[in-house]
Amino acid sequence: MKLWGRVLRPLLSCPERIRRAQGWTSSSSGQPHAPLAGLWSATGLVSHWTEVFKKRGIPEARESSEYIVAHVLGAKTFQSLKPVLRTQPLTPWQLRRVQELCSHRLQRMPVQYILGEWDFRGLNLKMMPPVFIPRPETEELVEWVLEEVAQSPCVARAQGGPLILEVGCGSGAIALSLLSLLPEGQVIAVDQGEAAICLTHENAQRLQLQDRIRIVCLDVTLEGNWTHLLPWGPVDLIVSNPPYVFHQDMEQLAPEIRSYEDAAALDGGEEGMDVITHILSLAPWLLKDSGIFLEVDPRHPELVNSWLQNRPGLSLSLMAVRKDYCGRSRFLHIQRSGP
Repeated sequence: MKLWGRVLRPLLSCPERIRRAQGWTSSSSGQPHAPLAGLWSATGLVSHWTEVFKKRGIPEARESSEYIVAHVLGAKTFQSLKPVLRTQPLTPWQLRRVQELCSHRLQRMPVQYILGEWDFRGLNLKMMPPVFIPRPETEELVEWVLEEVAQSPCVARAQGGPLILEVGCGSGAIALSLLSLLPEGQVIAVDQGEAAICLTHENAQRLQLQDRIRIVCLDVTLEGNWTHLLPWGPVDLIVSNPPYVFHQDMEQLAPEIRSYEDAAALDGGEEGMDVITHILSLAPWLLKDSGIFLEVDPRHPELVNSWLQNRPGLSLSLMAVRKDYCGRSRFLHIQRSGP
């Protein structure tokens, strides 16, 4: 499912604005796509909708078609379908369902929302608009946190596992991935969006991890809100994939992102630093002796380092920067540099 990473990153959008049609979505010629009739195999449907998507300028045309057809047939990927299911005719209901889901894709709805689920580090998570969709590169952030826990015995608490604070939990992807691989760990997951809080609750129960996660609706940018976290702290680690898109870049995001995902989970303000600086400002009050792990824009390492150097009272230092698998500076490790 990592093939969908390109659609999910903040790329420049296509020139055309999204058009929401009533009923069946119209083709580029203005004629509606009539419901398909006759005998259609899964392979034939994939080819048909791939061509339709290409003509309409839909990104990842073939991948979109394959995921939708496979989903209707009860599989995660088209490649995992048994050969017989690829060639036998679909039922009339299956044909209608494929057409319905493909009409949403023609309206530039992300496949994750269309399917209503997506995998993240092997966990199957429910997806629902407008909650932020976890990106493939965020799996690397989780991996770095796990490495830190494994290499730093001081991170372990008296109970045997770390207490981790996640700021901006969205669907719960980061928090639940960490819990699934840290059997004695605990997470405090906060988000300002009620939809995100509800979805994280649902995914935690779906994965039977609800007993080790405390989910709190809280906006860390509001003065004094952080004090609500003090009774559960101090925490061993802080991890976050915060809103970090530069405000002037918001209009350039792809329609899949701009028109469906919560702007508050994307827009980081003028320099993409609004939430990042709040996390760093609160860290000395909430953090024990370990560090903060952030996913950021490639322009942020220099900005964050300069910001910290101008605030020596926080006693925080940028310790390391990691690149994502595309070679862009994407992840930061910030640690206490004093008492």
